[in-house]
Amino acid sequence: MDRDFLIDLFADFGPVTIRKMFSGFGISADGTNFALALRAGLYLRADEQTIPQFEAEGSTPFQYQTRAKTVTVNSYWQLPARLFDDSEELAEWARAALAAAQRAALRKRPKARQAAKRAATKPAAGRKAPTKNPVARKPATKAKAPRR
Repeated sequence: MDRDFLIDLFADFGPVTIRKMFSGFGISADGTNFALALRAGLYLRADEQTIPQFEAEGSTPFQYQTRAKTVTVNSYWQLPARLFDDSEELAEWARAALAAAQRAALRKRPKARQAAKRAATKPAAGRKAPTKNPVARKPATKAKAPRR
């Protein structure tokens, strides 16, 4: 799949941003990635609300092979082949995929807030944090010259 084909495919959905990713493209709208176009096919973002639709169509989750095992990524499911010929229904599936991606982003946000909070409590750069017992520090010793 090339970039122009993907733009045409999602025309009824609305404007999408297509970026090179892995062996294909990442497809996003409003800054949220909701689809992957890879050599193996086109995959839409899915969650517990949308996976039953994919299962009913006989779709499978994205999988890739490592040297040791097959990895299954349950957050992306293959687009049913029949939707390539029905752009209006594909747009509905794409909207559901975007909604699933946005729900996933909302679930991740609390962790980001916690990380920001921790970063705000760290001492400013260039200043050392006070130690618990400054008297217990030993003075630095000079390294001895190697013996010959």
